[in-house]
Amino acid sequence: MGVDRSVAVVGGGVIGLSCAWALADAGRRVTLVDPDPGRGASWVAGGMLAPVTESWPGEEDALELGTAALAAWPDFAARLTPVGGDPGLRLDGTLAVAVDSADVGTQDLLAGHLAALGREVRRLTARELRAIEPGLGRGVRSGLHVPGDLAVDNRALLASLHNACRRSGVRFVTTAARSVRGGAVDLADESTVECSVVVIAAGARSGRLHPRMSLVRPVKGEILRLRSRPGALPVPTRTIRAHVESRPVYLVPRTTGELVLGATQLDVGFDETVTAGGVRDLLRDAEQVLPGIAEYELVETAAGLRAGSPDNLPLIGWIEPGVLAASGHHRNGLLLAPITAAAVVSLVTGSEVADVVRAADPARFPEVPR
Repeated sequence: MGVDRSVAVVGGGVIGLSCAWALADAGRRVTLVDPDPGRGASWVAGGMLAPVTESWPGEEDALELGTAALAAWPDFAARLTPVGGDPGLRLDGTLAVAVDSADVGTQDLLAGHLAALGREVRRLTARELRAIEPGLGRGVRSGLHVPGDLAVDNRALLASLHNACRRSGVRFVTTAARSVRGGAVDLADESTVECSVVVIAAGARSGRLHPRMSLVRPVKGEILRLRSRPGALPVPTRTIRAHVESRPVYLVPRTTGELVLGATQLDVGFDETVTAGGVRDLLRDAEQVLPGIAEYELVETAAGLRAGSPDNLPLIGWIEPGVLAASGHHRNGLLLAPITAAAVVSLVTGSEVADVVRAADPARFPEVPR
């Protein structure tokens, strides 16, 4: 009798699609379970691939994991494009800017932390910043240029991964998963998907599928999508991460002339409504950074649920025989997709996992024993 090479991936966001494509490409027979693949938190993501500007003292493991993932992104995009389509990778880098004196102090802490780790960061004056991005407001006081941090069009990426999965033979089951156990996914319609390995990649809803995934919690994030109108300033060429009176806000351009604004983080359970206060706060802070957006068209408001973990590192590894975790990526699902998919393939095939991924082993939590 031949070896059972079937794998069920539960979750059709960027992590689930990336894992399904990589597993199929490695010769596994893959079933992806999700009632609406390509949506969820991945659909409303900003698209930043920014481990350096996201880093903070005490989160060195997250920085190392993110840096390794970032290095894998150009090759990941190059392999994905011929089979799925262009995922919209942008190589322009990131500007981190500060508006008031407290924000400058926060920025100085980040710059010192990164310098101590040997990361490439260049300090810029307000004048130098506006020479790079003329649309920046007069209130912007200083900034950092981080050339290595990239960005991707999240929706183009999801479409590309979906296409690649279909062309690689991944079977899609659009019934919701109810629970997961070794060798099976139990579905909401009382049917079962049987397999040799289950990969839990259901984002914020992973905690509902298996008791040992209860550490994963939903973290709500609201985003706005704006579009430059005729006569208005064009969108910036680089991703802009800002602190405005200690509140973070990001502005991520698209080649289509759209601009994605975001940064709200709310622990409110599975609430996906967009609030008037969230829209007001994002527009108010973003307008201080880029005043020209007041003339833009507001084309979309949306909210998604990031998958948070206790230490802001994902859970990538076995949680019981036949069940793998690939969840808890919080703000970094798009960034960590290539390295997560590679790790899942290694775990399923019995190969050596990259050392940098070991910090994400679920066994680091007593609640999730080996």
